[in-house]
Amino acid sequence: MQITTIDHPVIRVRLSQVRSAETSVTDFRHAINDIAKLMCYRVCEDLELEETPLKTPIQSAVGHRFARPVVFVPILRAGLGMLQGFTDILTEASVGTIGLYRDEETKQPRSYHNNMPEHLAESEVILIDPMLATGGSAIEAVNQLREKGAARIRFACLIAAPEGVQAFNEAHPGVRVYTAALDECLNDKAYIVPGLGDAGDRYFGT
Repeated sequence: MQITTIDHPVIRVRLSQVRSAETSVTDFRHAINDIAKLMCYRVCEDLELEETPLKTPIQSAVGHRFARPVVFVPILRAGLGMLQGFTDILTEASVGTIGLYRDEETKQPRSYHNNMPEHLAESEVILIDPMLATGGSAIEAVNQLREKGAARIRFACLIAAPEGVQAFNEAHPGVRVYTAALDECLNDKAYIVPGLGDAGDRYFGT
């Protein structure tokens, strides 16, 4: 499977807090934010840089900047929970949004919103969503990004199911998946096991 599992002691502790049914909305939000920050470092570790001249208080020097713009694209609404952590690290990134919901009967994604920066085609695009369950929403989101001209895409999620990773890899073999945990499987309701429940409901307190 084309997937990178990001392992870190702080991520393990925060992920345990996120999984616990006893965690409050406030603590759930803080834990998600911490995980997203740590994931951002790894997801962005191979972004291409270019040299740029600068002047320190002492003398001229050579610095670095990103070779291409960076765009974060959370899948609404749950993806917003991870967005703050990513933008805390890359404050210069632009943000696009894709709105999808899962039809509870067919388990297929339904689209209701898409808003992207103009420079998407020349950007490094990082798609964000806490859960990669069946893979349907992530696959549809990448389809929409491709239609808008995005060529460099990577996907960051909090928890993934093997079924979702396989489906996503088959649909988009060139898009790397980054996750904090690869869980056991999906249950008969297409929820990740052991998972954490509904990430959006728990983050927004609904």
